[in-house]
Amino acid sequence: MSRTHTAVPSPIGPLTLVADDGVLVRLAMSPPVRFPDAELGERSDEGFAEAVRQLGEYFAGERTGFDLPLRPVGSGFELAVWDQLTRIPYGETRSYGYVAKAVGEPGGAQAVGAANGRNPLAIVVPCHRVIGADGSLVGFGGGLPRKRFLLDLEQRADRLF
Repeated sequence: MSRTHTAVPSPIGPLTLVADDGVLVRLAMSPPVRFPDAELGERSDEGFAEAVRQLGEYFAGERTGFDLPLRPVGSGFELAVWDQLTRIPYGETRSYGYVAKAVGEPGGAQAVGAANGRNPLAIVVPCHRVIGADGSLVGFGGGLPRKRFLLDLEQRADRLF
Protein backbone atom coordinates (compact mmCIF):
# COMPACT_ATOMS: atom_id res chain seq x y z
CA MET A 1 0.00 0.00 0.00
CA SER A 2 1.20 3.46 -0.84
CA ARG A 3 0.27 5.97 1.85
CA THR A 4 0.56 9.67 1.11
CA HIS A 5 -0.55 12.91 2.72
CA THR A 6 -1.02 16.54 1.87
CA ALA A 7 -2.09 19.70 3.65
CA VAL A 8 -4.69 22.09 2.28
CA PRO A 9 -5.80 25.48 3.53
CA SER A 10 -9.39 25.99 4.62
CA PRO A 11 -11.46 28.63 6.42
CA ILE A 12 -11.06 26.60 9.63
CA GLY A 13 -7.30 26.19 9.31
CA PRO A 14 -5.08 23.71 7.50
CA LEU A 15 -6.50 20.27 6.85
CA THR A 16 -4.30 17.18 6.59
CA LEU A 17 -5.52 14.57 4.11
CA VAL A 18 -4.11 11.04 4.19
CA ALA A 19 -4.73 8.44 1.48
CA ASP A 20 -3.90 4.79 0.90
CA ASP A 21 -3.53 4.09 -2.80
CA GLY A 22 -5.67 7.11 -3.63
CA VAL A 23 -8.44 6.29 -1.13
CA LEU A 24 -8.98 8.85 1.64
CA VAL A 25 -8.40 7.32 5.09
CA ARG A 26 -8.03 10.45 7.24
CA LEU A 27 -8.93 14.11 7.20
CA ALA A 28 -7.62 15.93 10.26
CA MET A 29 -7.84 19.55 11.33
CA SER A 30 -5.00 21.60 12.74
CA PRO A 31 -3.36 21.80 15.08
CA PRO A 32 -2.20 18.59 13.50
CA VAL A 33 -2.61 15.49 15.55
CA ARG A 34 0.83 13.98 15.95
CA PHE A 35 0.73 10.93 13.70
CA PRO A 36 3.57 8.44 13.46
CA ASP A 37 5.37 8.99 10.15
CA ALA A 38 4.16 5.60 8.90
CA GLU A 39 0.56 6.71 9.44
CA LEU A 40 1.06 9.83 7.33
CA GLY A 41 3.18 8.28 4.61
CA GLU A 42 5.09 10.37 2.10
CA ARG A 43 4.21 14.02 1.53
CA SER A 44 2.63 14.38 -1.91
CA ASP A 45 -0.03 16.55 -3.48
CA GLU A 46 -0.61 13.88 -6.13
CA GLY A 47 -3.90 12.03 -5.96
CA PHE A 48 -5.71 14.57 -3.80
CA ALA A 49 -7.11 16.87 -6.51
CA GLU A 50 -10.68 15.57 -6.28
CA ALA A 51 -10.80 15.77 -2.48
CA VAL A 52 -9.32 19.28 -2.56
CA ARG A 53 -11.85 20.34 -5.23
CA GLN A 54 -14.82 18.95 -3.29
CA LEU A 55 -13.64 20.53 -0.03
CA GLY A 56 -13.27 23.87 -1.81
CA GLU A 57 -16.81 23.58 -3.16
CA TYR A 58 -18.08 22.66 0.31
CA PHE A 59 -16.45 25.67 1.95
CA ALA A 60 -17.76 27.90 -0.86
CA GLY A 61 -21.30 26.72 -0.05
CA GLU A 62 -21.61 24.99 -3.44
CA ARG A 63 -21.45 21.34 -2.31
CA THR A 64 -23.79 19.62 0.14
CA GLY A 65 -22.25 16.14 0.12
CA PHE A 66 -19.03 14.38 -0.78
CA ASP A 67 -18.48 11.74 -3.41
CA LEU A 68 -15.04 10.40 -2.59
CA PRO A 69 -13.67 6.90 -2.11
CA LEU A 70 -13.23 6.47 1.66
CA ARG A 71 -11.69 3.75 3.81
CA PRO A 72 -12.18 4.59 7.48
CA VAL A 73 -10.72 2.12 9.95
CA GLY A 74 -12.59 1.40 13.16
CA SER A 75 -14.63 -1.11 15.11
CA GLY A 76 -17.92 -2.43 13.75
CA PHE A 77 -19.80 -0.01 16.01
CA GLU A 78 -17.68 2.95 14.92
CA LEU A 79 -18.18 2.10 11.25
CA ALA A 80 -21.95 1.90 11.82
CA VAL A 81 -21.95 5.29 13.56
CA TRP A 82 -19.82 6.91 10.85
CA ASP A 83 -22.09 5.48 8.17
CA GLN A 84 -25.09 6.92 10.00
CA LEU A 85 -23.40 10.34 10.12
CA THR A 86 -23.25 10.38 6.32
CA ARG A 87 -27.05 10.02 6.32
CA ILE A 88 -27.64 13.25 8.28
CA PRO A 89 -28.80 15.72 5.62
CA TYR A 90 -26.72 18.79 4.89
CA GLY A 91 -27.82 21.73 7.00
CA GLU A 92 -29.51 19.51 9.60
CA THR A 93 -28.45 18.10 12.94
CA ARG A 94 -29.24 15.00 14.98
CA SER A 95 -28.72 14.23 18.65
CA TYR A 96 -26.28 11.64 19.93
CA GLY A 97 -29.31 9.68 21.18
CA TYR A 98 -30.90 9.75 17.74
CA VAL A 99 -27.75 8.33 16.16
CA ALA A 100 -27.51 5.69 18.91
CA LYS A 101 -31.08 4.52 18.17
CA ALA A 102 -30.39 4.55 14.43
CA VAL A 103 -27.47 2.13 14.88
CA GLY A 104 -29.46 -0.17 17.18
CA GLU A 105 -28.02 1.01 20.52
CA PRO A 106 -30.82 3.09 22.07
CA GLY A 107 -28.90 3.73 25.30
CA GLY A 108 -25.61 4.37 23.55
CA ALA A 109 -25.46 8.16 23.25
CA GLN A 110 -22.10 8.29 25.07
CA ALA A 111 -20.71 5.52 22.90
CA VAL A 112 -21.80 7.50 19.83
CA GLY A 113 -19.96 10.50 21.28
CA ALA A 114 -16.82 8.41 21.65
CA ALA A 115 -17.14 7.09 18.09
CA ASN A 116 -17.62 10.66 16.85
CA GLY A 117 -14.43 11.62 18.64
CA ARG A 118 -12.56 8.90 16.75
CA ASN A 119 -14.03 9.82 13.35
CA PRO A 120 -10.98 9.78 11.07
CA LEU A 121 -12.71 11.69 8.25
CA ALA A 122 -13.95 14.94 9.79
CA ILE A 123 -16.13 17.14 7.55
CA VAL A 124 -16.50 14.44 4.87
CA VAL A 125 -18.13 12.17 7.47
CA PRO A 126 -20.06 15.00 9.15
CA CYS A 127 -19.69 14.41 12.88
CA HIS A 128 -20.17 18.16 13.32
CA ARG A 129 -23.90 17.59 12.63
CA VAL A 130 -24.35 15.69 15.91
CA ILE A 131 -25.42 17.83 18.87
CA GLY A 132 -26.70 17.42 22.41
CA ALA A 133 -30.30 16.38 23.03
CA ASP A 134 -31.04 19.92 24.23
CA GLY A 135 -29.64 21.44 21.03
CA SER A 136 -26.33 22.43 22.59
CA LEU A 137 -23.01 22.10 20.81
CA VAL A 138 -20.99 19.50 22.63
CA GLY A 139 -17.94 17.45 21.83
CA PHE A 140 -16.01 18.14 18.66
CA GLY A 141 -12.40 17.10 18.15
CA GLY A 142 -11.73 20.23 16.11
CA GLY A 143 -13.10 22.45 18.88
CA LEU A 144 -16.55 23.96 19.33
CA PRO A 145 -15.76 27.16 17.35
CA ARG A 146 -15.05 25.01 14.29
CA LYS A 147 -18.21 22.99 14.87
CA ARG A 148 -20.22 26.25 15.03
CA PHE A 149 -18.49 27.49 11.85
CA LEU A 150 -19.37 24.32 9.93
CA LEU A 151 -22.99 24.32 11.11
CA ASP A 152 -23.34 28.04 10.31
CA LEU A 153 -21.76 27.48 6.88
CA GLU A 154 -24.33 24.80 6.10
CA GLN A 155 -27.20 26.96 7.34
CA ARG A 156 -26.10 29.95 5.23
CA ALA A 157 -25.50 27.85 2.14
CA ASP A 158 -28.79 26.00 2.62
CA ARG A 159 -30.61 29.34 2.31
CA LEU A 160 -28.92 30.03 -1.03
CA PHE A 161 -30.57 27.06 -2.76
